[in-house]
This record gives sequence, C-alpha cells and structure tokens, in this order.
Amino acid sequence: MGSMYIGKRKTSLLATIIFYLALLGGAAILVMLFGAFIGLWEPIDGFIYYRRSFEYIGYVVVGLSVATLGYLSTKKHLIGKKKAVVALLIGLGILYPTIKSTVTESISYPPIHDITTDTVNPPEFVALTDPRPGSRNTLSYFNKPERQEWYPSRQLEFAAYADIKPIMSNLSPDEAYAKALSVGQAMGWEIIGADPVAHRFEGTAVTPVFRFVDDTVVVVTARDGGSRIDVRSVSRIGVGDIGVNAARIREFITRFNG
Repeated sequence: MGSMYIGKRKTSLLATIIFYLALLGGAAILVMLFGAFIGLWEPIDGFIYYRRSFEYIGYVVVGLSVATLGYLSTKKHLIGKKKAVVALLIGLGILYPTIKSTVTESISYPPIHDITTDTVNPPEFVALTDPRPGSRNTLSYFNKPERQEWYPSRQLEFAAYADIKPIMSNLSPDEAYAKALSVGQAMGWEIIGADPVAHRFEGTAVTPVFRFVDDTVVVVTARDGGSRIDVRSVSRIGVGDIGVNAARIREFITRFNG
C-alpha cells in the first residue's frame, strides 16, 4: 500500500504569494499596454516600458510558479497547486509574444515608418502639416534621417512591401473618391481636409493598444477607363512601425476591392 497522509491539510503560503505576485505582474502588463489609453503617459513611453519589462516579468512568474509546483508535489500536507497553476498560466500569457516568435517564423520589418502605394510620387499632405501634436517624424517622404543611414527608401519599401500597389478601379474619380472616403471612415480614421473636387482626403488613425497616432492621405486620379487610388500612411513617432502602416494600407485595399 502507498503511504497516506492523515491530518488537516493547510494552504501553502508560498502558493498564495506566487498567485498574487502573478496577478500583480499581469496587472502591470495591462497598465503598460493601455496606460496611454487612459492618459497615464505617451504611447511611446508605454511601448518602451512594455518592451523592456514583459519578458522579465513573465520569466519570473513562470519560474516561481514551476518551483512552487515542484515544492508542493513533495509536501502532501499543503494545498495550493491550483493557485500555482493559475500563476503559471498568467506567466505564460505574459510571455505569449516570445513563445509565438519562437514557435513560428519570425518577421523582420525594415526601419521605416512611411509607407505608400506610390514610392515615386507619393501622395503629399496638405491639411496636415509639420509639426503635428506629439510628432517626431516629418511628413516629407524622401527627407528622412533613417533612410539616409540605410539604403534608398524605395528599395527598402520594394523589398519589404512589394505587394502594396495602387488600386486600379473601373469607377469614375467621383465614385472612387466616395468609396475611398467611406472605407477610411469605416476603418475609424478621423477624416481631415476632405476635398471632393480634388478627389483627396487626409486622416488620422490610432492603433488600438498603445494608441500611437498615424497620419493617412488618399488621392484619387483619373485614368483611361476609370481611376487610380493611392494611399499613404505615416507614423508620427518611431523609426520603424513593426509593419503597422503597411497592414493599414493592405486593409484599405482589401476593403476597397471587396
């Protein structure tokens, strides 16, 4: 017969401490992610806090949770494995970005933050001008310091976002402009400087988590048999954008063609 423990089992103080430590770590991560949303700090500050600390917090929570589970497995008179398991799950949740990048193919993004469907004659901003609130980047497509440090901007963009091209439509310029404007509004952009005569509009888009503000411009031009729609999206802050502006333009193209 196996050994049997007889007596009252006690809740492990260590498991309780680790459980609340995990909750505290998870709450800290949420504050970093959504602090800008509630006005605690600028988006870039929350982003930096998160990038610098999420792995450290996650590894500490996971390590302590595993150690606690190992300890409790040797102490039959103590209970608290459920708390330790919950703490472990919280730690793994915090480490999700790291785990995902480890088990899936990592994506490398170029150090650029100004993406457009036309890299030769990119749409220019008229209503939005430098400087914009909270901006550290210029709206000039070609005059960007980071592009001078790397190879030419058009080569960078071609290499990373070769699929991003102008929309060629059979709609008239008036029809294409109206549709493009409705797409921008549906994507949640704050429309600025809408000009139905010039067939162009600008807007601001806000990322859902860190609340980074990006600027957009859409220009419709006439062509034989229809119209051409060009889109540009620019981050106000940061050298790279982790593919956000390209993803925004891809979504715009998909919605317009849908």
